[in-house]
Amino acid sequence: MRVLRRTLGTLLALGAAVSCASAPAADARPGDGRPAALAPYAQLLPAPASARAGGPGYAVGPVTVIRTGPGGGEEVRRVGELLAEQLRASSGLPLPVVDGAAGDGIRLRLDEGAGGTGAEGYRLESGPGGVTLSARTPAGLFHAGQTLRQLLPVAGPGTVPGGEITDAPRFAYRGAMLDIARHHFTAEQVKRYVDQLARYKVNTLHLHLTDDQGWRIAIDSWPRLAEYGGGSEVGGGPGGYWTKEQYRDLVAYAGERYVDVVPEIDMPGHVNAAQASYPELNCDGKARERYTGTKVGFSSLCVAAERTYEFIDDVLGELAELTPGRYLHIGGDEAHSTPAADYAAFMDRAQQIVGRHGKTVVAWHQLATARPAPGAVLQYWGHDKTAASEKAAVAAAAKAGHPLVLSPADRLYLDMKYDAATRPGLAWAGFVPVRRAYDWDPGTYLAAAGVPESAVLGVEAPLWTETIATRADLELMAFPRVLGLAELGWSPGPRDWAEYSRRVAAQGPRLDAQDIAYYRAPDVPWT
Repeated sequence: MRVLRRTLGTLLALGAAVSCASAPAADARPGDGRPAALAPYAQLLPAPASARAGGPGYAVGPVTVIRTGPGGGEEVRRVGELLAEQLRASSGLPLPVVDGAAGDGIRLRLDEGAGGTGAEGYRLESGPGGVTLSARTPAGLFHAGQTLRQLLPVAGPGTVPGGEITDAPRFAYRGAMLDIARHHFTAEQVKRYVDQLARYKVNTLHLHLTDDQGWRIAIDSWPRLAEYGGGSEVGGGPGGYWTKEQYRDLVAYAGERYVDVVPEIDMPGHVNAAQASYPELNCDGKARERYTGTKVGFSSLCVAAERTYEFIDDVLGELAELTPGRYLHIGGDEAHSTPAADYAAFMDRAQQIVGRHGKTVVAWHQLATARPAPGAVLQYWGHDKTAASEKAAVAAAAKAGHPLVLSPADRLYLDMKYDAATRPGLAWAGFVPVRRAYDWDPGTYLAAAGVPESAVLGVEAPLWTETIATRADLELMAFPRVLGLAELGWSPGPRDWAEYSRRVAAQGPRLDAQDIAYYRAPDVPWT
């Protein structure tokens, strides 16, 4: 039945794509009470800054080539090859990649004047002679290619409708976090999530690598962290960990899709897996038992011990060497077993270590109650009921120049249940239906506390895995809510739920084609 549903969805999408290839966005069909399918330029998600349909389009067929333009270099050629691979999978066409700009086809061009402002902007122009993608950077060309994919049918050859797009993101940081510590996920499973995120212009993957229940990354100088600390997970499963080579390969794979990896080693709390592996990380010198429950806040590194900081230096040093991105995340949340003065002193030293390894600190917003290092990024995970004093501390940090990544738990926590009937997930921040995840403005979210939009670096949707153990559960909780995250981070607004819900529905056949086990939200008009 599932295969039949996917096939039917694909056929319906193909019919809609053909019938709307050159039509404007339609109103309701007379007599049936249902809205007509959106025209291709009106289906795009995230919505582009500017899009105009018009004129004849370009038919992508057996003789179509992808041209990487003069002077594009190796990186542009790689973007072209990846785009060709993606389009071949859906169209079945050969789509060879050739050098040179002359001739028809799909043309990729680096152009200093393209895409308005910003490193990720682009222009897309489609006419009978071909489709031209131009951008200031290869990252912009990659994003243009993902837009092009949405203008073509879900399966088979098709026509890119005539028109043009000028586009650039609202926020620089558009992220999703995956917790692989509570339940272990393999690097190959995470690569699949990277592909899904990059398709919608999400440019950051935050990996929560360690917690009380498991340590998931090999560290040469402290081998028992992975070998022993990685051997558990919530519920008593076998756990697991990534080798350095697996992590390096994942980082490279994400980088090819212009997704930066931000690794997190949570501290000074959430450290039981480390304390079970090495007794010297405990003030009493006794190893802890491995932990498979879900309680938080009970563990703490020994703040007074110099060995603790040798451990942090070794771990963060090895991780920094593996990670080309600018950020290292050091957690800092729910350190309930660390007295406030000890917490501040600990975070001082941990931040200094991050700086010595050439990286910028990211931490959960509790760092605002201590002394954030210059340039440190705070990740806010509060919600509507968060105390005003806590919001005031975050606002003070923002006013002092610390950028904020917004991850409000009652909006963007993907592990929150959609409703009472949702099988996996939690509900401590309340239910988060698809509309609630989308229908808010990051620029004004903390305005009442005194945080201006200029302090907002971006948005991130975390997925904690206390109750998430399979790929199907991961995708059910992420989709379609992570599409809202993508639009909140990229599109300028304003927000219109009725219009957005129709664009989400238009993505349904594409999600089906990828075999994504998404949640069919009742307030989305699915095909």
